[in-house]
Amino acid sequence: MGHVYANIKLSNPREPSLTAVEVEALVDTGAITLCIPDHVQIQLGLTEIEKREITTADGRNLVVPYVGPIQVNFENRTSFTGALVLGDSVLMGAVPMEDMDLVINPATQRVTVNPQSPNIPHGLVK
Repeated sequence: MGHVYANIKLSNPREPSLTAVEVEALVDTGAITLCIPDHVQIQLGLTEIEKREITTADGRNLVVPYVGPIQVNFENRTSFTGALVLGDSVLMGAVPMEDMDLVINPATQRVTVNPQSPNIPHGLVK
C-alpha cells in the first residue's frame, strides 16, 4: 500500500478568531500523535506545553516542542489533542484517528469515517 492522505482542518480552540488551516495530512497508523510544522504552530498561535523526546522512523532521537490544544476536523468528526512540532508537513497518527473513529480504506488508499458508525464516532471503553 502506498501513502495515504486525508484532508483535515486544524484550529486553535483557545483562539476561535484565528482562521483554521486546511491541509492534506499524511496518515500513518504507525505514528502515535499529530505532527505539525512550525509554520502551522505559528499560524494557529499554539502554545508550547512542554518538550518531548521522540524517535523518528529513521532511528534518530530528537527533542521537540509539544503544543496544544489543537482541534482536528475530518468530515463530520472532531478531535482535541496536542501536536509535536517537527517536519515540513502535517502527519496524523493513531491517536486522533482513533478518537475520531476513522479507518483507512485499502482499496482507495483514503481515510474514511468508520462505515460501521457513519453518523457519530464510536469508542471502545473497557
